[in-house]
Amino acid sequence: MTHAAPHPATARLSRGLSGDVTVPGDKSISHRALMLSALAVGRSTVDGLLEGEDVLATAAAMRALGAGITREETAGPDGAPAVRWVIDGVGVGGLAEPADVLDMGNSGTAARLLMGLLATHPLVAVMTGDASLRKRPMARVATPLEKMGAKIVTRAGGRLPATVIGTRSPVPIRYRLPVPSAQVKSAILLAGLNTPGRTVVVEPEATRDHTERMLGAMGARITVETEADGARVITLDGQPELSARDMTVPGDPSSAAFPLVAGLITEGSAVTVRNVCLNPGRDGLIRTLAEMGADLTVTDPRDVGGEPVGDLVARSSALRAVTVPADRAPSMIDEFPVLAAAAATAHGTSRFEGLAELRVKESDRLQAVADGLARAGVTVRTGEDWLEVDGCGGPVPGGTDTVVTHLDHRIAMAFLVLGLAARNGMVVDDDRMIATSFPGFRALMTGLGCDITDL
Repeated sequence: MTHAAPHPATARLSRGLSGDVTVPGDKSISHRALMLSALAVGRSTVDGLLEGEDVLATAAAMRALGAGITREETAGPDGAPAVRWVIDGVGVGGLAEPADVLDMGNSGTAARLLMGLLATHPLVAVMTGDASLRKRPMARVATPLEKMGAKIVTRAGGRLPATVIGTRSPVPIRYRLPVPSAQVKSAILLAGLNTPGRTVVVEPEATRDHTERMLGAMGARITVETEADGARVITLDGQPELSARDMTVPGDPSSAAFPLVAGLITEGSAVTVRNVCLNPGRDGLIRTLAEMGADLTVTDPRDVGGEPVGDLVARSSALRAVTVPADRAPSMIDEFPVLAAAAATAHGTSRFEGLAELRVKESDRLQAVADGLARAGVTVRTGEDWLEVDGCGGPVPGGTDTVVTHLDHRIAMAFLVLGLAARNGMVVDDDRMIATSFPGFRALMTGLGCDITDL
């Protein structure tokens, strides 16, 4: 996946960013497009697939499980070179036992969703990942899957490597999520595909619904109801025949966040990001930035393959502090590092609540964000699930005290963005892992006028 030697990078105070860019395809949708197409009957095509290391690990895993997956060079609508992925599905229940260990690289989404698929197929599979992924807990996924009949053996603490012994006689369950998690919800629904009867997931707080949308679009019988207390009840009828589809993956809002925030916090800037997924379960950052006074507009809203999509324009803004309630966290959990960077330049003290999930991401992201902001000369306070940031009302001090990324791509990108609004710049200890989610990040950002270079 990544090379052994660290690759430090620095970002320096920048002004006048401008440009019209397209970010890579949405990572969450890309994973699901590969997995569900592999379970469809017939040939699916996917345009705009994110070709980061995380998604390529999913493609390799689905090939190892028997799906036909090829990458083809094509011409886009404007005649420019483009890429199309072609997937020949094996049908629900048709996955084959892999001949080797499935390496999921750095991707928690791929590992947890694939665990769901494997759990209700009569096979044995071993999953592992890189050093970061092997530290992340899998027990919250394994627990409901074992209720469905699978046996999952992990290292101490519910960590990878894991052996999944799929059940021949899966049992449908009704499972109420103890904490909001689109990954746990999706793993259960994917396990429910090859389970007779109805699998039901109850989520007290709404999380991103890409799995439900794509399952419905491919022919599964899936319903979503809201209870009196606001909980969402998702019901899936098992053993459907999924229909192959031609799909286009919209731009990843988590990736779009970086050029957008860069445009907001650097003087004299106007940045446009095209074709961004605006799924209501993913729009927390946009709503929060609007509350902070950001000059951020959505143009040309449209529907692409069942997902709302639009173009976003960000212009330099004098941001003000904001309090983000816990119930908004699931809709922007991956964007908190770059939101914290924006808050560092705002006027006043921002408070973010409901961040416990950040403790178990690629790193302890909550602590990594707090440590990085402190190294930038910003005053922060943190608890088990909250963060307070005393904004500087403009550029932060910055400096040469290196930010430790802990092999976390979003920490690396967030602090390179903050370096653009740091009087003395910012240094991150490694930027290699950015390719897991945002290949071409450096080129896109420097193309807008950002001063990001090797150290």
